[in-house]
Amino acid sequence: MRADNSFGMVRMAAGARLAPDTQSAVTELGGSLRYLARQPIMDLRGRVHGYELLFRAGPEAAFRGDGNLATRTMIDNTVIFGLERLVGSVPAFVNCTQESLTENMVHVLPAGMTVLEILESLEPTPRLIEACRKLKASGFRLALDDFTWKPNFDPLVELADYIKVDFVQTGAQERRSLLNRLRGVTVALVAEKIETQEEYKQACQEGFTLFQGYYFCRPVLLQNPEIPANRLSHIEILRLLRGETIDLRELTLLLKRDASLTYRLLRLVNSPMCAIRQEVSSIQAALLVVGEDTFRHIAMLAIASELNAGHPAEILRMAFIRGRFCELAAELCALNPTEQYLLGMLSLLPAMLRIPMETLTPALPLRNEIREALNGANNPERGSLHWIEFHERGDWAACDAAAEADGLDPEDLADCYAEAVMWAEAAVKFTM
Repeated sequence: MRADNSFGMVRMAAGARLAPDTQSAVTELGGSLRYLARQPIMDLRGRVHGYELLFRAGPEAAFRGDGNLATRTMIDNTVIFGLERLVGSVPAFVNCTQESLTENMVHVLPAGMTVLEILESLEPTPRLIEACRKLKASGFRLALDDFTWKPNFDPLVELADYIKVDFVQTGAQERRSLLNRLRGVTVALVAEKIETQEEYKQACQEGFTLFQGYYFCRPVLLQNPEIPANRLSHIEILRLLRGETIDLRELTLLLKRDASLTYRLLRLVNSPMCAIRQEVSSIQAALLVVGEDTFRHIAMLAIASELNAGHPAEILRMAFIRGRFCELAAELCALNPTEQYLLGMLSLLPAMLRIPMETLTPALPLRNEIREALNGANNPERGSLHWIEFHERGDWAACDAAAEADGLDPEDLADCYAEAVMWAEAAVKFTM
């Protein structure tokens, strides 16, 4: 009952890694998409408001290209690839140079989906201000990046839809002064580099309504925590899924105890990603139709969705990206793909359950090396997870150091990331 070992979430038939248009887009882009990351911008309710697209000119350890080249390549990427594939239905925040704004380069981007970020280094010349007025009139939104108060920026403040403030570079007193100056200005305030719940609470108190950073992945953990009983059953199911063959009788008994998980699982099996002609209404039928390997992945997706219930969907999306990336990268470094998928997905388990990783790992059905990797050990099993954690933050030098340590090509890893993002976007649609 073995099916193909690949699992393309957006495939139209069993066995394909990606839908043809998606796969060709990755191939067509070649090197240009390889150095693109995205960071979520969250709202007060924990929903993704948009993504900032982070671009790097090439595989050098530090960015040495000029900003105009970077922005031109970013724009080319979004035109070739399609902005909706990168950000879904939310806005894309794109860093812009003076040239890209004044020479009409950005007009190739969909105005309704694009927020143009005006860098703090730009001089607000009459030509730039006039260009921004025209862009705003044509439907683009504008953001002032890393903003600090400068009198000559008044015309741009009047045009701005967003003002982004770096929490690392500005102190509380400076932010209070800035927000007082902005009273009466209709603008959304974005707090950047929010990495902890304490910083998030402080930003909320100060009046910020949007937040960029990974605070949502670092919630306040519970004191003296215990793993809830229903979560232990999910872990037991993961143990069964890791076996060479699936004990169908035991699996069915476990799933019968969790109606919500069974519903998610059958919903995924009957979704377009599996392209099954007849409706599947039982676990046994699902196994027979899709095969054990595909069933394992679908079940893992369903479990991850259930574990993340009640938490921001972006945590689940990031878990899917990490899992799929680590699975794809496993082929490059002779590691077990299923094990690596679990490593990536479970790396965000503390954010889902609010329980420290060291409390969770003893109960996880994993080899000791994988448990150690989850706990932060710098071992071979953690190499891909290290890389994607650095990539999420646009820390290109650390990405290259991680790739070099494992003897891997940074371009191959970045291709895996591009595919993982598309796979995760498709997966989230069917698991929420």
